[in-house]
Amino acid sequence: MFCVCRPSAALLLLFLLVWSHAAIAGVEVFTTADEPVVNVPSDAAVIELDAPARLDARISQDLPADPRRAEQILKARMSKPAWQQTLQQYGQLYQGLARAWMLGVEKLPAVVVDSRYVVYGQADVGAALQEIRQARAGQ
Repeated sequence: MFCVCRPSAALLLLFLLVWSHAAIAGVEVFTTADEPVVNVPSDAAVIELDAPARLDARISQDLPADPRRAEQILKARMSKPAWQQTLQQYGQLYQGLARAWMLGVEKLPAVVVDSRYVVYGQADVGAALQEIRQARAGQ
């Protein structure tokens, strides 16, 4: 399960950027760390929808309970050059969440092809792709 709470202006801008693109050709796999997928083609995009929460946890790791002290530590972390990389990572991770929302992903794992065809609940991406190929051939 995933949740995006209190979206920032940057997140909304990112969402609009993603939304402005029409269909994305190719294979997108939506899952979580707890639901690993197998037989993933090298050109498939794998989006772990719980990745932003894991990044939050990593950033918050070892923060003290005192809010003022925690704020000081976070400000110090944010002043370091590595913080830009963290911000870029956040952007990429939330782009995946926005993409799943835009596609209406309902269950995980989800294998999506050409933004049109989806197989839910199949952890074997190769098998899901075969299922999609067979369904498309029958059209």
